[in-house]
Amino acid sequence: MTTTSVVQWGLWALLLWPQHLAASIPLDCRDDQGNLSRCTSISQEKLLDRVIHHAELIYRVSEELSSLFEELFIPFSFRLQSNQAAYSCITKALPIPSSKSEVQQISDKWLLHSVLMLVQSWIEPLVYLQMTMERYDHAPDMLLNKTKWVSEKLSSLEQGVVVLIKKMLDENTLATGYGEQGIVQNDVQPEVLESVMRDYTLLSCFKKDAHKMETFLKLLKCRQTDKYNCA
Repeated sequence: MTTTSVVQWGLWALLLWPQHLAASIPLDCRDDQGNLSRCTSISQEKLLDRVIHHAELIYRVSEELSSLFEELFIPFSFRLQSNQAAYSCITKALPIPSSKSEVQQISDKWLLHSVLMLVQSWIEPLVYLQMTMERYDHAPDMLLNKTKWVSEKLSSLEQGVVVLIKKMLDENTLATGYGEQGIVQNDVQPEVLESVMRDYTLLSCFKKDAHKMETFLKLLKCRQTDKYNCA
């Protein structure tokens, strides 16, 4: 990627970035004591809308993150290899429906819990990504800021989904521990190319899972309004 194209990409991203921030509806459910009380007074319908809106923004920014990282750090030949290979994503072992027919058949309860599993599984890896990208030479602030923004929004999304589960399913046992699975050994320093490719794979996998979160939540919304015509 030439210097000119990097600059052009950066200018384009800078123009769009404030729109994400302005369009974002607050979803911080925790009060000063750490309880999720701020969202309990919101109606179920409005809370679901806010959760969907957050998922949409997270997916949109994850696409931009992945594209920017690819243009800046991934040689074209490696992009082709990466696209041809099957990603070994950290959420691969989770019991998440993958095909369209499977998604259509699962209950509202399992849709919500699938979203929660995905969200919680990515909280730790995104914190890790923030730390590794800060060690990159010449990493633009846009890349670092977007990674931090997605990480913070994912934590907010987790809070919203937890409250939504309580409202819709009347379930009080909400902690799952899906985010406890380790992804890397922090004391291991991999080769530069290996580290870059690993981060690229993480971003690519997160983008796919962010799309799943958005899709599952929109299907749930559709079922609330038009149960027999949701595809």
